[in-house]
Amino acid sequence: MSGKERANILLFNKWDTSKIEVSDLGLQKAISLRLPGVYPITFGRHEHQRLKKAEVNVIERLANNMMHFGKRYAKNTGRMGGKKMRVLKIIKTALDIIHVETGKNPVELVVRAIENASPNEDTTRIVYGGVVYHVSVDVAPLRRVDLALRFIAEGVKESTYSNPQAIEEALANEIIRAANNDMASHAIKKKNEQERIAMASR
Repeated sequence: MSGKERANILLFNKWDTSKIEVSDLGLQKAISLRLPGVYPITFGRHEHQRLKKAEVNVIERLANNMMHFGKRYAKNTGRMGGKKMRVLKIIKTALDIIHVETGKNPVELVVRAIENASPNEDTTRIVYGGVVYHVSVDVAPLRRVDLALRFIAEGVKESTYSNPQAIEEALANEIIRAANNDMASHAIKKKNEQERIAMASR
C-alpha cells in the first residue's frame, strides 16, 4: 500500500484527520494525527524509545488515559488494564455525539480541547540549603499534551462516578466544553489552577 493511500485512512472509517491543523505552535510536534489503521492501536511499539510517544495518534493516547476503572480517588489497580477496545468504542460513540451536537469534525474538537487544556507552567521543588522552594517552570510540549489528556480523563471519571450519566455523554461534554474554553470543563479548571499556583511561585 502506497503512502498516498495510507494518508486517506479514516479514523473509525468516519473521520478524516489529514486536514486538521494544530494551531498551537508549541504542540505541533507533540500532537500526532497519523493513523496506523482504522483503529488507532500501535500495540505499544513506542514504549521503550525515548520521546517516541509524540508519534502515537492522539486518540490512542486519550484511550490509554481513559483505561481507568472509575473509583474517584483511587489509582488504577489494573481492572481496566488491557480493555483498550472497550475504551475505543466509548471514544467512537463520544465522537459521534460531538458531531451530532456541533456539526463539526469531532477529532478537530479533541485537538482544540487539548490545546486549551494544556498548561504552560508548572511548579517544581528545589532544595537549597535545607530549605524547600517551589519554583515556576515551563512545561515541555509532550508533558503539556499528557497533562491535558489526563485532565480530560479525570473529568470524565469524576462526572460519571455515582452518576447514571453514560460515560460516552460525559466524554463528549468534556471535550466540547474544553474545546470552547468553558470554565465548566474539569480540564480547563485544572489547567487554570495549575497555572495560578505556578504564577504565585515565580
